[in-house]
Amino acid sequence: MPMNFLHRKLCSSKKWAAAVADILPNYLAAHELGEHVLEIGPGFGATTRILADGSRNLTALEVDKESAELLRAEFAGKAEIVHGDGAKMPFEDGTFSAVVCFTMMHHVPSPELQDAIFGEAFRVLRPGGVFTGTDSQLSVRFRLLHIHDTMTVLDARTLPDRLRRAGFADVDVRHRPKERVAFTGRKPAPAGPAAPPS
Repeated sequence: MPMNFLHRKLCSSKKWAAAVADILPNYLAAHELGEHVLEIGPGFGATTRILADGSRNLTALEVDKESAELLRAEFAGKAEIVHGDGAKMPFEDGTFSAVVCFTMMHHVPSPELQDAIFGEAFRVLRPGGVFTGTDSQLSVRFRLLHIHDTMTVLDARTLPDRLRRAGFADVDVRHRPKERVAFTGRKPAPAGPAAPPS
């Protein structure tokens, strides 16, 4: 289901872009993303602008065709914008050093499709790579913003187990009720050769 008018207006506004620019760099500084980052669901590009300002090789996957075309025009030469579904990513296994998604998981129509995205994020990550993101939590304002709109809120209580079922290790979920949930998981690196017996 597409965003309602009020929701689209907020997410495309300068006010929202300024809020993202104020918060996201500090969040990213706490995570080692490596040299090839995939962003799932860039939407209107507020988070993509922050990611593209770094020296990383950035790919962004956007399910809405019109939004993907607008992003291609804006980020030409700065990021590769791919039109595609996060639950069926058009990338080879182990392509990315990190996968990120910000304030987009609640736009996914069902928990089952969210789990499919978690699984795909795991698949396209290199061993040792990180999957991290944030999403909004339920509040009165959040409900009002999503009238006649998709709103599949991540349950912070079940999220750790869902990420582990997708294959992630070192899962960390931090929850601020009525505000946001932040999550991180890592794709385990293969175990090294066993040490010879002494």
